[in-house]
Amino acid sequence: MEVQSFPPIIDGQSTLLVLGSMPGTASLAKHQYYGHPRNYFWPVLYGLAGLVVAGDYGQRLAFAKERGVALWDVIAACEREGSLDSSIREAVPNDLPGLLAEYPAIRALAFNGNKSYDTYKKHFAGHAMNDRVTLLRLPSTSPIPTARMRTTEDRIGAWRPIADYMRMP
Repeated sequence: MEVQSFPPIIDGQSTLLVLGSMPGTASLAKHQYYGHPRNYFWPVLYGLAGLVVAGDYGQRLAFAKERGVALWDVIAACEREGSLDSSIREAVPNDLPGLLAEYPAIRALAFNGNKSYDTYKKHFAGHAMNDRVTLLRLPSTSPIPTARMRTTEDRIGAWRPIADYMRMP
């Protein structure tokens, strides 16, 4: 089944672009980035600010925006059954060079998991944009536990490098 990612959530004040691979079925159904109720993304983002997740999706987006955090996916469209990154086939990348040209305040790209990073490297490894942004390869915030990432605290610790690129009001 063909699936498509969402438009970017970004503005001229964004300094950090968090890149997933492709939203899972729960996120696609809700039309929300990291919409699965057990995904760790929102608890990690709030946790880095010493807070607990609050509010609805609109409030979460506002929270990210005020901290300079933009959201998008490396993949624009693909064939995939279910939500697993391992099921992604025929991935078509988003126009990341174009987005970065339009939003020059972005200083870092934070890759949410291996699939987003590997897809980025496959399509954009030699691109000039890599000279102006820091690439942060981070563990997935997926609710699937791994040997090293079992708790919210584990993930907050692993994602701590993004705090250097966020505004902390």
